[in-house]
Order: sequence, then C-alpha cells, then structure tokens
Amino acid sequence: MKSNETLQKNVQDAIKWEPHLYAAEIGVTVKDGVVTLSGTVDTYAKKSEAEDAVKHVSGVKAVIEKIQMKQNHSDKKENAEIVNEVLNAFKWNWEIPNDTIRVKVEDGWVTLEGELEWNYQKEAARKVVKNLIGIKGLTNDIIVKSKGNDKIEKKDIENALTRNGSIDDEDIEVNVSGNKVTLSGSAYSLFQKEEAGRIAWNAPGVWEVKNELVVEYDD
Repeated sequence: MKSNETLQKNVQDAIKWEPHLYAAEIGVTVKDGVVTLSGTVDTYAKKSEAEDAVKHVSGVKAVIEKIQMKQNHSDKKENAEIVNEVLNAFKWNWEIPNDTIRVKVEDGWVTLEGELEWNYQKEAARKVVKNLIGIKGLTNDIIVKSKGNDKIEKKDIENALTRNGSIDDEDIEVNVSGNKVTLSGSAYSLFQKEEAGRIAWNAPGVWEVKNELVVEYDD
C-alpha cells in the first residue's frame, strides 16, 4: 500500500496533468487510500473532472469531494434559462431519446428524473448537464428499466469483463438475480471498480447493478 504522502503526491500530479484544472484551486488530503478534495472552482464541470482524475490514480480506494463552487457573476443564470439549455442539449445528443427526461432546477441545482432503457443513456444525460455553464450541481434520479424481457446471462457479463484489457477479472464474482446484477470480490483500483460496473450495466435486461467490489491495491 502506498504511503499517504506518496498517494497525495500522485493525486496532485494527476490533477496538474489536466489542462483545465488548476492545482492551486484544489486541496488534497489522504488517509489510508481515502482521498479528500477541497478548495474552490468556478464550474461544476471542474468539480466533476477533478473527481474523475483522482479515480484513475492507483492506490485510491475512495474519494470524498468537498470542493466548493464560486461562480463568476457572468456565468449565473436563472433556473428557467438552465432548464431550456438542458432540454436543448438533450435534443442534440443522439444517445438521449427525445422527451423522456424531466428536468427540474432549483437555485442552479439540476435534478433529472424519468425512465430510460439503458444506463449509457443515463450517463449521457449526466455528461451533457455537467458541462453546462451556470449549474451548481446535479442529481441524476433517472431510472433504468429495459422494455424487453431479456434474460440476463451471467456468462455474457463474465466474458465481457475478461475481454476488457483494463480489468483483472480473476477476483471479480458476478451474481444475477432477476434484473439485478451484483459484483463482489476485489478490484485493484477505483477506476477498475467503476469500469466493471459500467460493463455489467451493458447487459440487456439489467435494471440495477450493485457494485460491492472492494478496492485492494498491491504496490
């Protein structure tokens, strides 16, 4: 296991490596693989990107995000304006079915609701919103519910995990119950854990993925 000091330096370097993130804005503390991010940024996208950058660092077991937002005056928008921008952005994204997502905005905080057939569509909606100027945060309450009656094949998920070069699937166990997939065992990074979850979501018929993988890093 990396020392707190080594992991802190690795995380700081990962943040510096992202051109649109300024290391001076983001503070990093580490304890036993748990990384806490603090500081101030001017967009929600930067908060999200900082967290994503940290997840790719080996040795990180969990991320606690405490970054504050301080918007520029020119970036502030009325709730109705944000709603219109979100809906318009959805119309231009081929991954998101038209008129399937309800959008609510309160004091710049966006909440998405509705029902979609695939998790990649839910993730596409999240990515669209997070990059909009003027939002303060995002709650993605979209439900994934397949319209078909596909039976989830455990072996298909296991094969997909094996094919993925970024995943060591030896310590990952897949269990299927109805429309729910549970992943248990261990992953060597937080990124691998989330990637395994993403792959499980790609199986036809999945309504829920319970990702119980424990991050265990061996130096």
